[in-house]
Amino acid sequence: MTTASALARLLKPVAALSAQMSIADVADRLLTPEHKAFLSLPIVDDDGRPLGLVSRTALQDIFMQRFGRDLRGRHAVQEVMNPAPLVVSLQTSLEEAAKQITGQLQYPITEDFILVDAQGVYRGLGTVLDLLKAMESRIAQRNQVLRKALVELKESQTQLVQSEKMASLGQMVAGVAHELNTPLGYVKNNVQLLRELSTPLFDLADAQAALADCLNDPNCDDARLHSALQAAADARDLASPELLMEDFGQLFSDTLYGLEQIAELVVGLKDFARLDRAMSEEVDLNDCIRSALVIARNGIKDKADIVLQLGDLPRIPCAPSQINQVLLNLLNNAAQAIDGFGQILLKTWADDSAVFVSLQDSGRGMSPEVLARIFDPFFTTKPVGQGTGLGLSISYKIIQDHGGQIRAASEPGRGTRFLIRLPRPQALPLQRSA
Repeated sequence: MTTASALARLLKPVAALSAQMSIADVADRLLTPEHKAFLSLPIVDDDGRPLGLVSRTALQDIFMQRFGRDLRGRHAVQEVMNPAPLVVSLQTSLEEAAKQITGQLQYPITEDFILVDAQGVYRGLGTVLDLLKAMESRIAQRNQVLRKALVELKESQTQLVQSEKMASLGQMVAGVAHELNTPLGYVKNNVQLLRELSTPLFDLADAQAALADCLNDPNCDDARLHSALQAAADARDLASPELLMEDFGQLFSDTLYGLEQIAELVVGLKDFARLDRAMSEEVDLNDCIRSALVIARNGIKDKADIVLQLGDLPRIPCAPSQINQVLLNLLNNAAQAIDGFGQILLKTWADDSAVFVSLQDSGRGMSPEVLARIFDPFFTTKPVGQGTGLGLSISYKIIQDHGGQIRAASEPGRGTRFLIRLPRPQALPLQRSA
């Protein structure tokens, strides 16, 4: 709908009156069926340009007086005309027209407004109620569009959050898989060595079994016995059991160590995800830090030394899997911010009101402009394709949902420090983060 057509639909083609008419003539005209629906009538000059409006209220004030028609009926209409009516151009937008009229409107409403064309020539009347109804309809339409856009925005936000979570999960799984590959590799090698080393023992067992059969057989002649003895001796030389004992001990120790590492990673992954735990439970944040470090170890070990200064903490109610997600994100960001090899310091402590976690890296740091935006959704300093800009935004929302706070301090060349504060007990009820 164009701007002009929006107002044109409100236009009532009411015939304008001449300034030469008398008050009585205008009053008679206002009482005709054609004009009964209007509060006022327009007065125009010879060129059709509006001079004013005569309202029904003004005429009633005259004719309700005693002898009002006789005394003033023949007077010129200019005596009762409003010389400054509400005039709106048909080229004006509906919104601007509403703003203009409501800004000048007198209450109670006693007049209509005049509509003119681009040249200022009278084209008809508009009623305020019709304009307000049109605006109400326009607002309702826009509200419907906004509601639809809001729903779509929320759906997009949910999809983006899930994408970020899946990306974090992918990085985590890749790191765990890499960590599992090392112990799995030498466990597999050890098993293959054990199989190769045990083959001569099986051959020795077979040779000794053949010798025993010969010794127990009354029909075994000397040649067969000699052959069996020689085969058993040769098999023993090949097997060298006294040497294998030491090799087997070392291989079994290495294999058990590898299996213990695998078990540690599996338990760490289980504790990190907390899939078998309640949405909210009382946990020690130090345990969350240790679990996150197990999962993040692959991405950190070649970038930084981890320094732990973990204090004694009270258990606090939280969603451990969500807190672990925040810690993993901060650890990965800290490792990525370090050029060369550096250090990541993790500290925890508590006071009477809250539990605190501090994570400080020796990375490249951030400028004040970047620092001010790090928690904004979609803001990232990483190259295209390497970050969605949602990690810290999601972390901020998780800590906020726990009734806590997360703050950051940074300086270029001197690293970055994140401080997490979680209340004890929680000041706000825990909410499930998207």
